[in-house]
Amino acid sequence: MTQAPPAGTHTLDATELTLGYGDRTVIEGLQLSVASGKITAIVGANACGKSTLLRSMSRLLSPRSGQVLLDGREVHKMPAKELARTLGLLPQSPIAPEGITVTDLVGRGRNPHQGMFSRWSTADDEAVANALEVTRTLELADRPIDELSGGQRQRVWIAMALAQDTDLLLLDEPTTFLDVSHQVEVLDLLTDLNESRGTTIVMVLHDLNLAARYADCLVAMAGGAVCCAGDPNDVFTEELVREVFGMESRIIEDPTSGRPLMLPLGRHHTC
Repeated sequence: MTQAPPAGTHTLDATELTLGYGDRTVIEGLQLSVASGKITAIVGANACGKSTLLRSMSRLLSPRSGQVLLDGREVHKMPAKELARTLGLLPQSPIAPEGITVTDLVGRGRNPHQGMFSRWSTADDEAVANALEVTRTLELADRPIDELSGGQRQRVWIAMALAQDTDLLLLDEPTTFLDVSHQVEVLDLLTDLNESRGTTIVMVLHDLNLAARYADCLVAMAGGAVCCAGDPNDVFTEELVREVFGMESRIIEDPTSGRPLMLPLGRHHTC
């Protein structure tokens, strides 16, 4: 049996990818190679194809043409459980079964590691406990998901994704519903995961400044295509903001991170 590559050495590539829903084409001929062992943030205006791309990369959406390749293998032809042991996804609007508790939901992240005849193990317990601890949801463990606030639910979903313990993690707007302090806390957590385990992380973010601060690679999309991709210091420019968002801005250096910081301009604030 071929041994799986360690975290940080997997490759994930989209080649000539065309995606859509019904008669509508959202992405056409897209090319993207994810930086292994790095944090990639995908940014762009609403309806530009960010979430659609993540859905296809996790095999939730089959391409009309082109391929998504994980370590050179087409993800849409891989066994679901095998793929889930390597690649995890936190979708934009996950739905929990009615009445399920936090611990039970986070425990579902261990499903890919369960064989037909295997039992729940100490390693499973440890993975769930660690995911609850690092997302600061341990005190919520026995509570039904239905009783939680939007921010609490989001942290629990992130805990489930962490419990899955994959080498690649795709997150669609992981900071949704979170206040500013919890947004930073979640992004710090993902950075810790990347630095300690070499986990490759791809996330869609709406906050351009947080994307520039935390990402090693910034991918900007517009109209179903990748406009540019690279180090935020190289690609996050006033021209990019104008092209992708149709907005004037000023880019300065973030005094805390040294990364680009975008100041939006408007009719009442133009200088």
